[in-house]
Amino acid sequence: MNRHWTHWGTTKDLLGLMMPSHDAGAGLGGRILGETQRGGPFAFDPFDAYTNGLVSNPNVIVAGSIGAGKSTVVKMMIDRALERGRRVVIVDPKGEYAQLAKAHGVGVVALGRDGWCSPFPDDGRESRDLLRALIATAQGAALTSDQHYAIDQAWHRLSSRRPPRLLHALYELLRDFIDDPTPTPERSVALTLYRFVHGDLAGLFDGEDAPMVFEGNLVVLDLSSQWSSNSFAIAALSAVAAAQQIVAGRDELGYLVLDEAWALLAEPHALRWLQGSWKLARARGVSHVLVLHRWTDVAAAGDVGSAQRERAQGLLRECESALLFRQPVDEAREMSVALGLHPREEQYLSRLPKGVALVRYGPHRSIVRVKPDAKDVAFIDTDSAMRVTER
Repeated sequence: MNRHWTHWGTTKDLLGLMMPSHDAGAGLGGRILGETQRGGPFAFDPFDAYTNGLVSNPNVIVAGSIGAGKSTVVKMMIDRALERGRRVVIVDPKGEYAQLAKAHGVGVVALGRDGWCSPFPDDGRESRDLLRALIATAQGAALTSDQHYAIDQAWHRLSSRRPPRLLHALYELLRDFIDDPTPTPERSVALTLYRFVHGDLAGLFDGEDAPMVFEGNLVVLDLSSQWSSNSFAIAALSAVAAAQQIVAGRDELGYLVLDEAWALLAEPHALRWLQGSWKLARARGVSHVLVLHRWTDVAAAGDVGSAQRERAQGLLRECESALLFRQPVDEAREMSVALGLHPREEQYLSRLPKGVALVRYGPHRSIVRVKPDAKDVAFIDTDSAMRVTER
């Protein structure tokens, strides 16, 4: 008699091999996003995953090629979050969330057109850290010791009751240095502040009227007018800071969605500030959702082995939840390095069909086919403009 040998493995062995064929999903409740490879329902909320011990923080990455399905799943996640009373603020650089806002009965806020909002938190130290990050990002270089000193001196000259127009107040304290042709640190700081008060960034985060107050559970901050300009990274950094205050300003758990997140990851001073705020996500009840398209944009944050690139990859690895859609082979390699993926996962990424994602939540994995329902159809269509052109 011939003996037929086989191999035995436990579920622990399968998990170590990243084998999704026995996937039962995250086991979380709520309206589903899709189905696992075995056909079971898949629902996901980063706060539920945290509460159930699946992840240690609520931050999320969504990445994928154009048309692979990332925008669809982000909008579906937002819609489900809003149903549960979560608060959501979206930093929208390309005007892609207007239909979602309309479906929920709110208008999109175009900063600079509809008004301005202050990015500065109530905490003085955090406000000063953000101010430094804004000035360094705007000038494209780290602050010198003299500039740090000039900022601190101007800060201490502010009234004990911090003015609502913080950027304007600081500019007024330093504006006389602009007329002096002598290159001083005060003059360089004043020139950068001028951009926010009277220059190319005027009306976004400073204005003569009172700043906007956001009451609803969904706020879409439209930055499309800055998208193709050199000032986009500065505007995005300010918008993210303002969005954090909007989300964390109430007791509800909230999402902060940052589309085209690479723009901040590639800016060293913005990234350093973002790292600090990242660590406060749990305390503030904020889930940062970073939406990325080309993974090589993140790789371009710095040379291999550089502190900037390591910092960007470290920030991404701290996101224990990731919904990863199809990537070209070379992009899948970069993603694998950045997120520390298993070689088998890297292979999956370049072979996934449209609308299917590799979902990572802590040590767990699922292969999920995203399945929009009838309600989702009203706001997920991002190709309507193309069809109009074709007709």
